[in-house]
Amino acid sequence: MSAISREDVAHLARLAHIEMDDAELEKMTGELSVIVDSIASVSEAAGDDVPATSHPLPLQNVLREDVVGHTLTPEQALSNAPDADEDRFKVPAILDGE
Repeated sequence: MSAISREDVAHLARLAHIEMDDAELEKMTGELSVIVDSIASVSEAAGDDVPATSHPLPLQNVLREDVVGHTLTPEQALSNAPDADEDRFKVPAILDGE
């Protein structure tokens, strides 16, 4: 049995300045009751011997060593560029020269 009553939902709706008709109050009361009952079920299952967790799966860092690998020389990187200047790609300006 849920601790949420229709009057509770109506009171919360008034506090939140939400207009709800009778059908909406009934529907919301039922949905909130399911949520409250589900939370109560989970609370019963998790006893003092169950440690609190923030994630159901163990997480571990997946970073790798920062090692310099094979890199292209500026000449290799610019070999297929349509235009280059001083070891850099040259592209058309997209702003008004500012």
